Amino acid sequence: MKRLLIIAVRTIALTYAALVLLVAGCQNSLLYHPTRDTEAGVLARAGGFVEPWRDANGHIIGWRKPNPRATARLVVFHGNAGYALHRTFYLNAFQSLDGGAKWEVFLFEYPGYGARPGSVGKDSFTAAGKSAVEELLAADTRPLFILGESVGSGIACAVADTLPQRIAGIALVVPFARMQEVAQAKFPWLPTSLILRDKYDNITALARHPGPVAIVIAEEDEIVGAAQGRRLFDNYPGKKLLIPLPDTGHNSLPTHPSAEWFQRISDFLLSGAR
Repeated sequence: MKRLLIIAVRTIALTYAALVLLVAGCQNSLLYHPTRDTEAGVLARAGGFVEPWRDANGHIIGWRKPNPRATARLVVFHGNAGYALHRTFYLNAFQSLDGGAKWEVFLFEYPGYGARPGSVGKDSFTAAGKSAVEELLAADTRPLFILGESVGSGIACAVADTLPQRIAGIALVVPFARMQEVAQAKFPWLPTSLILRDKYDNITALARHPGPVAIVIAEEDEIVGAAQGRRLFDNYPGKKLLIPLPDTGHNSLPTHPSAEWFQRISDFLLSGAR
């Protein structure tokens, strides 16, 4: 019996170790779900409604609809699935406010998403996002704001942390406080603190940001949980606004341009910017 018990314990331990290694090895595919396409494909999908946002080397790094009369600019870091052209509702909504007088919106594309080459992951996304934002800051004196959706909240906060004092304000839509906490809640049997590579920590990343922060939470968020957004809100010491959306899930936000939360974000950020 003792020998059988030892064999059973060893088998369980080896099976557990194998599962941990399996999850650790495929965590990128669990966290990121990019849709890939050719450059011709994404240009066709854009259909002339939006135009490519190109960097100084002429590479497509996102999408835009020029609006030079707008008083402010907004860079959108989208969630973990699809690609930037699936988030044109942000452009439609913000650029329609006050007849288009307030916002020029840039939809940032991550390396490894859409037609953009590169590796998928926090370091790659943050470096590319910082570079894109720096180019916009150098090209125009209008205040620049950033918006992060879901996983994109981690990119937005990380980029803001690398550019303290230069981001006028931040909007975070269905965000998390710390990715490790979300992962632990999803996989309580895993040592997530040891194996998680992309440890987005939005609480810490916002510490050096001096501007206003608007946080939109879905009350029925089944992915990260509404409590994560509230935790992030409670820990931010600066000027802040919480926008709870009742009866709303993580992936069922109202996206019509008339949805009230767009206007609330806009009014708050523009009134609170330095």
